[in-house]
Amino acid sequence: MKIVLNSPQELVTATGRRLGPTDWVTIEQSRIDEFAAATGDRQWIHVDLERAKRGPFGGTIAHGYLTLSLVNLFLPQLIEVRGAAMGVNYGCDRVRFPAVVLAGARVHGTAEVLEVEGLASAVQVKIRVTVVVEGGDKPACVADTLSRWYY
Repeated sequence: MKIVLNSPQELVTATGRRLGPTDWVTIEQSRIDEFAAATGDRQWIHVDLERAKRGPFGGTIAHGYLTLSLVNLFLPQLIEVRGAAMGVNYGCDRVRFPAVVLAGARVHGTAEVLEVEGLASAVQVKIRVTVVVEGGDKPACVADTLSRWYY
């Protein structure tokens, strides 16, 4: 379930709050192939179906950075900040890929608001987003994201 925050003060009070989960997303081979084409990363573990079947994962897997890019899909499903003139992705403090995402797997996102910091012209929020693979015992991605909302 998404939380809606209407002011910088409400951002501060969200510290420690757990968010989600988001809707499930199926990671189809076509999405993996499109990501490979967009980035030029055509390593066989991502795009060669026959070779990947014989590889360490038993099939093709999503790129780690494809999994990370889903954070941009999941964040608006988790948190909405109203009243700001704009919001920007400032970066990530930490990103890890503990497990792979096999083609055809379903993933969703959860999050936790870790820190809120007032800046001169913005509020910076650190949100840990975890991408969970359905049925998996480890997350596929854990990213500490930094977002800035300008008021």
